[in-house]
Amino acid sequence: MLYPSIDSLLEKIDSKYSLVSVAAKRARLMQQDHDERLPKYVSFKYVGKALEEIHSGELTYRISKRDSQAE
Repeated sequence: MLYPSIDSLLEKIDSKYSLVSVAAKRARLMQQDHDERLPKYVSFKYVGKALEEIHSGELTYRISKRDSQAE
């Protein structure tokens, strides 16, 4: 079984699209800056680490006013 599970991640972020976008952006930042927020990770890859941060509640997102007005 994969950790963290998609079901537990979707409790933190409401859509799969948003989840992928947030995780990818965070993975790129971790790769550039080597900034890790958790003391220990299960995954060795940056995307997996980003998903673990989302699962732990360490990483969240918000919709900007500009994005919400476009809808």
